[in-house]
Amino acid sequence: MTVPHPAHDERAPNERPVAVIASQHLTVATPRGAGTVPFFASGEWDAPQPRVERAVILLHGRLRNADVYFELARRARAAAGPDADDTLLVVPQFLAAADVDAHDAPASTLRWEWTGWMGGDEALAPAPVSSFAVLDALFAALADVSRFPALREVVVAGHSGGAQVAQRYAVVAQGEAPLSARGVNVRYVIANPSSYVYFDTLRPAGDGGFARYDAARCAGFNDWKYGLGALPAYALDSAAALGENGLERAYLRRDVTLLLGDEDCDPRHPALDRSCAAMAQGRHRLARGLAYARYIEARSIAGRAHPLHRIAGAGHDADAVFSSPAGLAALFGDRSRG
Repeated sequence: MTVPHPAHDERAPNERPVAVIASQHLTVATPRGAGTVPFFASGEWDAPQPRVERAVILLHGRLRNADVYFELARRARAAAGPDADDTLLVVPQFLAAADVDAHDAPASTLRWEWTGWMGGDEALAPAPVSSFAVLDALFAALADVSRFPALREVVVAGHSGGAQVAQRYAVVAQGEAPLSARGVNVRYVIANPSSYVYFDTLRPAGDGGFARYDAARCAGFNDWKYGLGALPAYALDSAAALGENGLERAYLRRDVTLLLGDEDCDPRHPALDRSCAAMAQGRHRLARGLAYARYIEARSIAGRAHPLHRIAGAGHDADAVFSSPAGLAALFGDRSRG
């Protein structure tokens, strides 16, 4: 089993200020207000980048250490092949109030509760902006043909807490339209999250199947971010736009790949969500991921599967998962394509 690098070991305490805040800032404007989010990018964000064909948006975990994930993304891109200039790397940073205070960040900087951004919660200040709206803003910027004229693919990837953002955004995404209008493909890569969104009250049963879960065991088991109850404002807007069962249909149609560390099976991992709603999905991340893959396969639309890759020897380790052959292929695809 691989041992996570200390700089991004998810066992570390997350309720303390980050060491580094990214120097670039993205403006996120919504009907509910506006703010800015720091981010790292591998190119000159505001300048035309005619060679960029793919953008990989990598989402950090609960430690909010976007600098570490940016370096991870750069290593993975280098390992994927020599023609790296066609791939733009972007790592947004979802900060907590303590981060903003510790680094005297601009007043416009959006800040969330320690982990609320994982489920699309609205920022605490300076405006109630959902973390999902950050991805909408990135999509809108990438859709600008004057800046990215050759763009053909956008990948949203995350590990652990970042995977929770990616999986839930893939359920409720509102920002794909500008990219789709240009014919840009959008893919989602979800690695080792603690939990998933279920579309009904079925949960894994002991026989490997699924059964209606008894709400008396956990009253909020089907509330967001574990199910479709008690939806936050952003998700409510998405559900209203798509109609009954629209969120499930949208998710099943999207290009989603699930990566699971074959040894991410510690039921006592300090960063594992052990709420009763999460435990209803399985004892640990591997069990939850395998169960969710079966759940989605049973509901899948013909011709639109969500592939699963188990990464041998990998535990709860972003580097081990994304640097594996399956991880590199999921992030960067077949680089030999013309």
